[in-house]
Amino acid sequence: MDFFNVLSLIGGLALFLFGMNAMGDGLSKMAGGKLESILEKLTSKRIYAVLLGAAVTAVIQSSSATTVMVVGFVNSGIMQLSQAVGIIMGANVGTTVTSWLLSLTGIEGSTFFLQMLKPSSFSPILAAVGIVLTMVSKGESKKKDVGNILVGFAILMFGMETMSDSVSGLSNNAGFTGLLTAFSDNPILGMVVGAVLTAIIQSSSASVGILQALCSTGAVGYGVAIPIIMGQNIGTCVTSMISSIGANRNAKRASMIHLYFNLIGTICFMVVFYSINHFVNFAFLASPANAAGIAMIHSLFNIGATIVLFPFADKLVRLAQLTIPDKKEEAEEEAGSLKKAVTIDERFLESPAFAMEICRQKIREMAQKTESALLLSMEALKDYDRKKVEKVIKLENEVDDYEDVLGSYLVKLSSKNLSKKDSQSLSGMLHGINDFERISDHAVNLVESASEIADRELEFSKKAAGELEVLCEAVEEIVSDTTEVFCAEDTDGASHIEPLEEVIDSLIKKMKQHHIKRLQNGKCTIEMGLILEDVLTNLERVSDHCSNIAVDMMTIDDDGYDTHEYFNEMSEKELESFREEYNLLKNKYQLKKR
Repeated sequence: MDFFNVLSLIGGLALFLFGMNAMGDGLSKMAGGKLESILEKLTSKRIYAVLLGAAVTAVIQSSSATTVMVVGFVNSGIMQLSQAVGIIMGANVGTTVTSWLLSLTGIEGSTFFLQMLKPSSFSPILAAVGIVLTMVSKGESKKKDVGNILVGFAILMFGMETMSDSVSGLSNNAGFTGLLTAFSDNPILGMVVGAVLTAIIQSSSASVGILQALCSTGAVGYGVAIPIIMGQNIGTCVTSMISSIGANRNAKRASMIHLYFNLIGTICFMVVFYSINHFVNFAFLASPANAAGIAMIHSLFNIGATIVLFPFADKLVRLAQLTIPDKKEEAEEEAGSLKKAVTIDERFLESPAFAMEICRQKIREMAQKTESALLLSMEALKDYDRKKVEKVIKLENEVDDYEDVLGSYLVKLSSKNLSKKDSQSLSGMLHGINDFERISDHAVNLVESASEIADRELEFSKKAAGELEVLCEAVEEIVSDTTEVFCAEDTDGASHIEPLEEVIDSLIKKMKQHHIKRLQNGKCTIEMGLILEDVLTNLERVSDHCSNIAVDMMTIDDDGYDTHEYFNEMSEKELESFREEYNLLKNKYQLKKR
């Protein structure tokens, strides 16, 4: 093996890793966060968690990515350790799919069918189809994602073939065969090499692929390959261990469960296997290993370890808890569940589609808290209750925290590789959280007015109170409708918000006129007039923010956020529909005649 063979090996490895990464990214993007969402929700039964972990890992082609995701779930409080252990077990099973795909390089035969199964035959076809799909697809689309997957897979296979060709001369290299003999004589050394290699490249699939490439020389026997495979399972834990740095205790425990699962499984296998071998002396250990044999051993170990350790899953959790024991809760955790509720783990940034789903979920929570705060504030105006005031202030503080966390997270997420749809949604989210936060501020302003009225023992005139009740009903409807259409991402429903906003503006204008007449007739005091003015201004601002949210939703596909421009460009048919709805709402919310 000369210098140029080494260059070919490095180049093949680079292509292999790039292809694996490209294929995994394409698969994750195509899934659009759905797999991860399922992973998050459907883990009530441990067997389901194992199956889901295996399925997700098989799709995204990385047990490390799945485990890092689990660490993020646990760190955010989304998932319990008891759920995480099943997914971690499943991830180890799912990662074996890659080795079976790579084993196709070892297919031999002269028939057309067998020849077509070889990567050197079908990879160019996949690459050609993938390139065509990528080039003809406009912008972001499923076709482009499929194209990227096919090209990534073709590059992966080409890299594998390149590595195999570059090491083909090693079978006659005395130094290489001597090194393999050392591994065969000392399985522990083989385990260490496999663990170190996997820890460096942070991918057990890639390190197994390298081993499969070396097997093409015919010089690697099963006695050498088995300890290396065992070490690779330990080395892959490094990624999750690194990911848990800076996370909470439970997240660190999740990474420890991953380590203990592989470590205990490897130790048990090595002890049992080599103990039996001492008496039986397995003949196949001296036989040359091939790619399919490596895939088989990899699968048997991970499936076997899962079957054996599955009944002891709770013991693994307990072992992790003993390793990282509970201490006095940190100040942030002592503050209650609020901080946990608005935490979004930055590990999810590596899965942008899923990070978007998490952000959508948190923004819906924020919207619902804002709605609750506004409705309570209007109740406090009608029927003052100090507990309602305190609840509104508490909700407003929570909404502020949501805006801070979501705003910062969305800015970081915007720099990631998002689909066009997610990129547009992200812009809408940034606008939406600002509007909802402002609505919560107005809710606090309203309870401050309610508190001032109660403290100074004032009250609205009978007619002012009646008119305010009508207005509050209209504002309650617009806030509830806005929250509903926003949470459901219902752009059609959003078109019904603006007519009600116009009705509310009209109501407020009339109420101000009526108030001036009451002042002139001595039926209202200046003191109460100033408070009423503040209340009307805040309710008007609330409806304006609801309008902003609705228009943002309707214009997101056009990358436009100009409310006035949107309504100026409405068609005659749309304007007619708008007028009809406006008149219906105007009749619904009429002020009583003076």
